[in-house]
Amino acid sequence: TTAQVLHRHMCTHTGEKPYQCTHCDARFARNHILQVHMRIHTGEKPYQCTQCDARYSDRSNLKTHMRTHTGEKPYQCTQCDARFTTAQVLHRHMCTHTGEKPFQCTQCDARFTQPTTLHRHMIIHTGEKPYLCTECDARFAQASDLQRHMRTHTGEKPYLCSQCDAKFALAHQLKLYMRIHTGEKPYHCKHCDAKFADSSNLSKHIKRQHSQS
Repeated sequence: TTAQVLHRHMCTHTGEKPYQCTHCDARFARNHILQVHMRIHTGEKPYQCTQCDARYSDRSNLKTHMRTHTGEKPYQCTQCDARFTTAQVLHRHMCTHTGEKPFQCTQCDARFTQPTTLHRHMIIHTGEKPYLCTECDARFAQASDLQRHMRTHTGEKPYLCSQCDAKFALAHQLKLYMRIHTGEKPYHCKHCDAKFADSSNLSKHIKRQHSQS
């Protein structure tokens, strides 16, 4: 009825939330929002993707998911040509243009443009190492660190030299090796004209030739 519609609208002004979850303390201004929330507790996911087995508790989440199949990216950056599937991802992208860093560490003054970057940073404070090697007891803070470590077990060497048949497990190993071909020596001794391809060789040179007795 008109009175009910008016009452629901008035809740936006008064802040009244008459619909309470029976499983937790959450309250809502509208009953249908409560019903969607209840699916968190019941596990109900009535909205199914027609292209795969994915299911969702909310119609809007299904709509967003469908864009992974259709390729639709309706949210366009006003500063560059980048397009995104959701407004939230667009907002995070805009931080790269504005310099805004809305995600702040609770332990120090560090700020970040992306929540994932903040999460990685927080591991510095917590010491958490959730990524466990299945072959040994090694643990890592980042999935990428575990992936690199696993190559010590598998022997995988995905980084190939473009000049010869040499292969390496790590990108920085290939970069260092390539200097054999290019002749690049970016590490300069500040005491003489000597140059080196590797920082460790520079350190050895300084210790041997220039260290004070």
